[in-house]
Amino acid sequence: MDLGLKGRVAIVTGGSYGIGRAAAVSLAREGANVAILARSQATLDSAAGEMRDGPCGEVLAISCDVGDRQAVDAAVEQVVGQWGRVDILVNNAGTGAAHRFDTLTDEMLSDDLRLKVYGAVYCSQACIPHMQKAKWGRIVNITTPGGKAAAGSSVPTSMSRAAGIAMTSAMSKDFAADNILVNTVCIGVIKSGQHERRWQAANQKDPSITLDQWYADI
Repeated sequence: MDLGLKGRVAIVTGGSYGIGRAAAVSLAREGANVAILARSQATLDSAAGEMRDGPCGEVLAISCDVGDRQAVDAAVEQVVGQWGRVDILVNNAGTGAAHRFDTLTDEMLSDDLRLKVYGAVYCSQACIPHMQKAKWGRIVNITTPGGKAAAGSSVPTSMSRAAGIAMTSAMSKDFAADNILVNTVCIGVIKSGQHERRWQAANQKDPSITLDQWYADI
């Protein structure tokens, strides 16, 4: 499929595994030059190797904590230094954190907002000036349906995802005149590394639980 992305420059956060890795691989195979950001250099290198296996654009793997504004600014400048622009940003970095409200701690809330909300803010604010200069940009914020209709025992993720959805709506209106389109994808339950890690923890307690059974149950 030709999506007209050849030569475009994309940044994908949380790009070393799961949804981010799949998005980065798809973008690269469409001919975009892709920078993947995550904290673990080992998983970044593994993902970059997969992306380079087939015909694709160039790949850059950058170790970066998106909850650190200075680290984000440095990563974006590295991308611009490499390719001269930023056209696409996928704010995907995040992990599930679901607890009862009465067990929510300051640390849980702070860590979740820092990764999912502040991280998306920092990355977007670093990329938008480059998109405005080019008069073209696409930002995709990955959220979940829980941000629109929260279930019980779903905080702080449902809170941060609700913030991400509201932020997306505001951004889309602020930057439409610059031809920067901002959307969210509310991801439901899919097969991913995050769920496999949870299954592994459950399997250690009860070896009879298979991965197929784990997915069937959820």
